[in-house]
Amino acid sequence: MRDNIELQYKGFLNTANLWKNSEIYGLEQFQFEAKLFSIENHSSFKEIRLGKRVEEFMSHQLKNLDNIDVLAESIQIKNDKITIGELDFLLRNKLVYIHLEMIYKFYLYNPNLNGDVLSKWIGPNRKDSLIYKLQKLREKQLPLLYSKHCSDVLEAFTIKAQNFAQQVCYKAQLFLPFESNIKDISPLNQDCISGFYISFNKIEVFKSFSFYFPKKLNWLVEPYYEVDWIDFVEAKKIINNCMTEERSPMVWLKNSSDNLQKCFITFW
Repeated sequence: MRDNIELQYKGFLNTANLWKNSEIYGLEQFQFEAKLFSIENHSSFKEIRLGKRVEEFMSHQLKNLDNIDVLAESIQIKNDKITIGELDFLLRNKLVYIHLEMIYKFYLYNPNLNGDVLSKWIGPNRKDSLIYKLQKLREKQLPLLYSKHCSDVLEAFTIKAQNFAQQVCYKAQLFLPFESNIKDISPLNQDCISGFYISFNKIEVFKSFSFYFPKKLNWLVEPYYEVDWIDFVEAKKIINNCMTEERSPMVWLKNSSDNLQKCFITFW
């Protein structure tokens, strides 16, 4: 694969916010210029977990924007010596102070789940869900700023918690069921739709396709041609192992017309 860091960073920037303005739970989306800034030192990006790598990209972006001052980032909040949470970023945008939480997720729409439309978006392995994260943000992560355990941290900036606006940068790639006719995913942003998902027991429809399995950090990346493609027989062996482990891999698909697609193959 070509330069992973550059492609991951570009993929991060090109991913749309999951909703617009403050349409969901009153959580206001942070708006920033999605300009590509050169990365001089690739070794400065050390995180191997995707969520933390995305925070590194956001940090890089914020520090290159003229209108933003990063006051602090990855601030550990402790009760005695026990870490009870973390504030992702404290910023100043001109005269406005902002507590910013950064989230990047991959969600699949399962129309068979109970509940409202937001409850039907889940992680590829069914261990994560949009509704759970939204509730955690509203009830735990954002209120942490106003806790007594956070007051000592804020004293260093001589700024009271009440002076901070709270915003989120919640980006996501969304995947609809294979051959779905779903046209409207409101209140979520249509621009987040990145591909589809299909159950393992239906993948014979792709037996004439070529496959590529990106590593998790490269889930951020838009599919392109110059990778090591494998045929369906080889791909199915890898997918079988994933199914045994109850993991739903992301794959890139290439058909005979060289059209590229991104999808998840689910064990469920």
